[in-house]
Amino acid sequence: MEAFFYLKSLHLIPNETTMNNYTSTVENRFIKYAKIDTTADPNSKSFPSSEIQKDLGKVLVEELAELGIKDAEMDEWGYVFGTIANNTGNDTLPTICFCAHMDTAPDVTGKNVKPIVHRNYDGNPITLPDDTTQVITTEKHTYLKEKIGDDLITASGLTLLGADDKAGIAIIMDLVHHLVNNPEIPHPTIRVLFTPDEEVGRGVDHLDMDKLNADYGYTLDGGVLGSLEDESFSADGVKVTVNGISAHPGYAKGKMVNALRVVSEFVASLPQDSWCPEATSGREGFVHAHTIGGGMEQASVSFIIRDHITAKLAEYEERLESLLKETLKNYPKLEYDFEVTEQYRNMKEIIKDVPFVTDYAIKAMENAGVEALPTIIRGGTDGSRLSFMGMPCPNIFTGEMAIHSKHEYVSIQDMEKGTATLVELVQIWANHQ
Repeated sequence: MEAFFYLKSLHLIPNETTMNNYTSTVENRFIKYAKIDTTADPNSKSFPSSEIQKDLGKVLVEELAELGIKDAEMDEWGYVFGTIANNTGNDTLPTICFCAHMDTAPDVTGKNVKPIVHRNYDGNPITLPDDTTQVITTEKHTYLKEKIGDDLITASGLTLLGADDKAGIAIIMDLVHHLVNNPEIPHPTIRVLFTPDEEVGRGVDHLDMDKLNADYGYTLDGGVLGSLEDESFSADGVKVTVNGISAHPGYAKGKMVNALRVVSEFVASLPQDSWCPEATSGREGFVHAHTIGGGMEQASVSFIIRDHITAKLAEYEERLESLLKETLKNYPKLEYDFEVTEQYRNMKEIIKDVPFVTDYAIKAMENAGVEALPTIIRGGTDGSRLSFMGMPCPNIFTGEMAIHSKHEYVSIQDMEKGTATLVELVQIWANHQ
């Protein structure tokens, strides 16, 4: 209700439909992008983490140029930029950025993706042809029940699809296509941004914010139709390293202290019915041990620490270290290292001061005939960090579902509604006061 009354006070009313001349390009664009392997590499120290991400970047620059975007470019880091100039005559309007990421998650291969279009989905199980053990069902994926009658795109069973986040890219490119071909639609200056390495947490590490030169932004990286996220987790990483005592295993009695066993004992001491991802939901935070390794002499375990309240991260880290010390009481000769790395912070801490950024998106969805579903992210997006880099940046739906898996799918109609929402959104910003 706050959003409704705020927008009413600005005298914003639903626009006359501006989609009458809309010729959707999302399906063809998405299929084209999905076939380009852009898998990120979490073990790489380079940026982007995989050079193949630039293969998609080059395609996007070419397409933007073909649409008449004269400043379309990809910089040395793999960021793709483009500008649609303000056409309102009001030079005081803020510049708005639409952002999506080019990389796909390393959880499942993104090589040789074969997108398959399933027309007029009837609700029955979808058996993927290249691995018939991969069956997408409404029991496993309940959102599918809402997509009966839609045209769905899946992969073939051996790869992920890449809707995360090539659906977002396709929507933004579809927006550019529509605005270029309908210059009568009023809008402020729009900056297009496509980023690498979001999936490995480094998506904006080298982004030049002065070059981007945008005041407010939106990532297109959300899921179900109508979802709008302006509140994310805050996140830290923790790496615990334990130094053991080495000895020949044949003569180790009373001498060896196996660091790998000690670290394993520490991890096993953590709560299993709370404080972990598999036992939490909603606004509950967690501590998640995701990687363990090493050997007798030295072993380590890495954690991700998450909560919507930033101050709780320090509490979690203090508790985690106390549990480590409790384990090490049995091994008084051992030393350890407890390294904390800040990852990202809850975007709400910034967006709460500019509520109209979210309100405009809600109104745009209403104007596009989409029920807005404000929600929170149990994770983060590029928008989490961009918000703290000076560009408040909520996250808008794309229809991407079952992400990071071979069951990944997207509705073409959801993507088209994404475009319609952005068309309405830029017109609302054209009335910004």
